[in-house]
Amino acid sequence: MKKYYLLVFLFFAGLIGSAIYPHDYFTWILEVFPAILGFIALVLTFNKFRFSYFTYIMILAHCYVLFIGGHYTYALVPLFDWVKDIFHQARNNYDKVGHFTQGFVPALIARELFIRKNIIQKRGWLAVLTVCVCTTISVLYEFIEWFVSVASGSSGDSFLGT
Repeated sequence: MKKYYLLVFLFFAGLIGSAIYPHDYFTWILEVFPAILGFIALVLTFNKFRFSYFTYIMILAHCYVLFIGGHYTYALVPLFDWVKDIFHQARNNYDKVGHFTQGFVPALIARELFIRKNIIQKRGWLAVLTVCVCTTISVLYEFIEWFVSVASGSSGDSFLGT
């Protein structure tokens, strides 16, 4: 049980660290809000369904991607400015890390739920439905980003990574 407390501690350490002088608080809230919602959902379901420890570690890694993106904004993460300069890229590509984790980590979650809850009877459908879940989550998030940008005007640009 101590190993789970370590993950909770690391979650709050990352969350609090990202909240200290972020680029702007509006973007920070928008970026870390999914991590906070996910944390609440995982705490509420922990006794009913416990994911593998590996999946929890990957979820925490995804949270850290969100925390870093929220702190700096995705377009201004310093390490990726350095990568941009070294490899002569046109822009900071930290958002690609965010997109990768947005597909990869929900896939782990969906796959584990499908297998352990015996939701899918035919294994051939496992990969297809896992990809469908991840695509749906990503599309819904893109709609949320679009709505925030339209509703908030130019202050939503950092949330979009532009």
